[in-house]
Amino acid sequence: MRILGIDPGLQTTGFGVIDADGHTLRYVASGTISTKKTERGNLPARLKVLFDGIGEIAQRYQPDASAVEIVFVNVNPQATLLLGQARGACLTALVANQLSVAEYTALQMKRAVAGHGQAAKAQVQEMVKRLLDLPGLPGSDAADALGIAITHAHVGSSMARLSEAAGLARSTSGMYRQGRTR
Repeated sequence: MRILGIDPGLQTTGFGVIDADGHTLRYVASGTISTKKTERGNLPARLKVLFDGIGEIAQRYQPDASAVEIVFVNVNPQATLLLGQARGACLTALVANQLSVAEYTALQMKRAVAGHGQAAKAQVQEMVKRLLDLPGLPGSDAADALGIAITHAHVGSSMARLSEAAGLARSTSGMYRQGRTR
């Protein structure tokens, strides 16, 4: 299974693509999508850069599934809102490319990759390097995205089976049908 991991950010969004065959993981690609060259005050243009970038990556690497880091509230509410919009652009691009989307917190990713939820960025980078047998350290945003993909490779299928067995699948009550109300 080919997995695309995304670490959303308004200025820099990390991506990582891995192939998972059982417990065997293989690095495919990683990098960042940057909106730093787009005018800071032009939020719609920056979101379009993210949307188009994720779409291009999905088309190029043809992943079977995707996983995105869940963003929590920061101290600055305005920054949290902007980050949420960047995350929304990423999620929309993934769904527009017919990809299933799993979501994991940074804590879950750090536990899956480094063995504990308090791992520093450098520890995550080092563990991603080791787990994927990379010749050097990936950048921090790419390492987080690869970590999200690794997390999905390790726990995604187990979580899906558990939610099916426990009846925890997403309910459609209260949701719109095809984007419209009745």
